[in-house]
Amino acid sequence: MHYVYVLECADGTYYTGYTTDVERRVAEHDAGEGAKYTRGRTPVELVHTERYETRSAAMSREHEVKSLSRAAKERLVADADID
Repeated sequence: MHYVYVLECADGTYYTGYTTDVERRVAEHDAGEGAKYTRGRTPVELVHTERYETRSAAMSREHEVKSLSRAAKERLVADADID
């Protein structure tokens, strides 16, 4: 499975990423080993996940979510049902 996830950083900002293992990836972000953006913004909280059958579909959705406005991301998170 392939996942798109949204984290809420300690400073209140959102980070969107792609992974095949959500728990491992969140732990990496919290340990400062994740994306450069999340370093220094820990701890992070997983607030949204979406599951996809293919990497291509997940990566397309990741790009789509990253392009959303802050308000749209807040709505996405508010409607979230974490897998």
